[in-house]
Amino acid sequence: MKYILMLATWLTFFHVAKAQELKSPNGNFVMSFSLNNEGAPVYALIYKGKPVIKPSKLGLELKNDKKSLLNDFTIVNTTPTTFDETWKPVWGEVNAIRNHYNELAVTLQQKETNRQIIIRFRLFNDGLGFRYEFPSQKNLTYFVIKEEKSQFAMTGDHTAFWLPGDYDTQEYDYTTTKLSEIRGAMAKAVTENISQTSFSPTGVQTSLMMKSADGIYINLHEAALINYACMHLNLDDKNMVFESWLTPDAKGDKGYMQAPCTSPWRTIIVSDDARDILASKMTYNLNDPCKIENTDWIKPVKYVGVWWEMITGKSTWAYTDDFPTVQLGITDFSKAKPNGKHGANNENVKKYIDFAAANGFDAVLVEGWNEGWEDWFGNSKDYVFDFVTAYPDFDVKALHAYAASKGVKIIMHHETSASVRNYERHIDTAYKFMKANGYDAVKSGYVGHILPRGENHYSQWIINHYQYAIEKAAEYKIMVNAHEAVRPTGIARTYPNLIGNESARGTEYQAFGGNKPNHVTVIPFTRLIGGPMDYTPGIFEMDIAKINPGNTSHVNSTIANQLALYVTMYSPLQMAADLPEHYNRFPDAFQFIKDVAVDWDDSKYLEAEPGQYITVARKAKGTGKWFVGSVQGDNARTSNISFDFLEAGKNYVATVYADAKDAHYKTNPQAYTIRKIKVTNKSKLAQLCAPGGGYAISIEEVAKK
Repeated sequence: MKYILMLATWLTFFHVAKAQELKSPNGNFVMSFSLNNEGAPVYALIYKGKPVIKPSKLGLELKNDKKSLLNDFTIVNTTPTTFDETWKPVWGEVNAIRNHYNELAVTLQQKETNRQIIIRFRLFNDGLGFRYEFPSQKNLTYFVIKEEKSQFAMTGDHTAFWLPGDYDTQEYDYTTTKLSEIRGAMAKAVTENISQTSFSPTGVQTSLMMKSADGIYINLHEAALINYACMHLNLDDKNMVFESWLTPDAKGDKGYMQAPCTSPWRTIIVSDDARDILASKMTYNLNDPCKIENTDWIKPVKYVGVWWEMITGKSTWAYTDDFPTVQLGITDFSKAKPNGKHGANNENVKKYIDFAAANGFDAVLVEGWNEGWEDWFGNSKDYVFDFVTAYPDFDVKALHAYAASKGVKIIMHHETSASVRNYERHIDTAYKFMKANGYDAVKSGYVGHILPRGENHYSQWIINHYQYAIEKAAEYKIMVNAHEAVRPTGIARTYPNLIGNESARGTEYQAFGGNKPNHVTVIPFTRLIGGPMDYTPGIFEMDIAKINPGNTSHVNSTIANQLALYVTMYSPLQMAADLPEHYNRFPDAFQFIKDVAVDWDDSKYLEAEPGQYITVARKAKGTGKWFVGSVQGDNARTSNISFDFLEAGKNYVATVYADAKDAHYKTNPQAYTIRKIKVTNKSKLAQLCAPGGGYAISIEEVAKK
């Protein structure tokens, strides 16, 4: 009865002007569009007969424009179309993606100004995407966005898994509350970060995951963020209406536009099964097809690195303690006394190369190899790195030759210290240097306050910089793993050389006080909706004080949980992040990291509940091998899965890496068991998962005798 009354109210609302209706290909979604009595665009969304988005206004407020693009519109044209294709990603969770939608393009004309805009809706079987388009016209050429006014009116006080809205960081732990409780929880949710700019007590970031009281899962995000400011959501917590909130630039403006142009897509992914949210490819489908003609050089990578020892404080990025400040090209490092803790030295890097070669890893990341780390951060320093000049104890050519002799690549590291202008000055020279010395991939970083001063990490100009770096790298056939950049929005479909991002709170925070145990059960529903994350899993020593006595942090995870992350935290770029000596202590568990694939033909989501658990099975590309990962949140649970994803009529052996009965992320994280079992596609498994734990399984077909 409640839904019938609500639908009746909606029909009355939309009666002001005849509503346009769009259905998804499978008929589960119905989107209605109309103009209200003020001529303002309004849409609503229904899923399986249930309201998901109540009537919500659309439009944009323009700077120094009396009329803006908010109301006074008439509908001059509606163009319905349908589209159905299947495309193959260069890398991914599956080997083929279906892109099937029904579309409605609504052309609106503003009566007073005679300006036109198009609102384009695409309705898929997993949700809705819409964007604004600004055709070429006399009365709308150059314009400045003061604020986008896209609304998402919720149907109730949903449970939300959210990050505080912030112009400069996504590196927060997730908070789980009702929508009405966001305001009260905000102060505690905003934890200290190197660069952060909050904007509202009810502002949150996308991708935002929610669950309604009647079991509907709703995800709000954006796709194809190109030449536009990153979108946050600001909640009117009296009416439960989210409204878009763009990241401003140094002047407070939110977008400099020149028609013809478009906004990014605003996305609403919906299902009554949480597994469908994880499996959705709608964000990718709303991006342009691949623009790189030859992609043979783009290869998924499993790597180790000179990194965790610096994160934990065992080693340093800096070469010397002699200089209070350094100036590139002036400071003479050949005369400096080494501090004895510099991680990126020839001997240490060779140790990692040897370890990678012995265990089948593709590459070694080396951070702190280049001059400038002595005063790189916190000084608003423009000329901070040149990205080509190595410290005296790092021999670029000799290490490249040594790695090549072992069949291993070295991954370049470009920390910019957020000096974007400096990076763009040097980027061509830096990429040429990489290619000349055998580097095929770069990890870039944007730690600290953005330079030029006053810009934010997610404002339009900086978004354009991140895109420039990706496209420039493609010219040099370089793969990019960008840290502290904007959260991904499916752009890796168009530029698959973007093989990873950080853009969220990753494993490094386990050495900075720890992440919540359930963090890894939320992030695939949120951050990973737009693309893979370089989460850097694989930590086996949870007591950081054993690495650095001055660091009392604890990794809130069991070893089995760390193994499972290689499957649940999808990425074509996967790091075995711990120190080699820790893997040597647990060679039987380390075997899973050596075996697990990084590229997939198929993926099956077996169990999922945001904030509680995720279980995924993936089939390695080009093989018959399957891998399963299950991660658990705060509480113990028995996971129950079926092996029906296996091929019928075949016999398999499954190696199960699981929590021991007494395992616990805090008190007994290194307790695990390994066992082999025979399985077929009719087999089932009931597996105990400890708090902060989980399990991982590798599955191979039994060879016929």
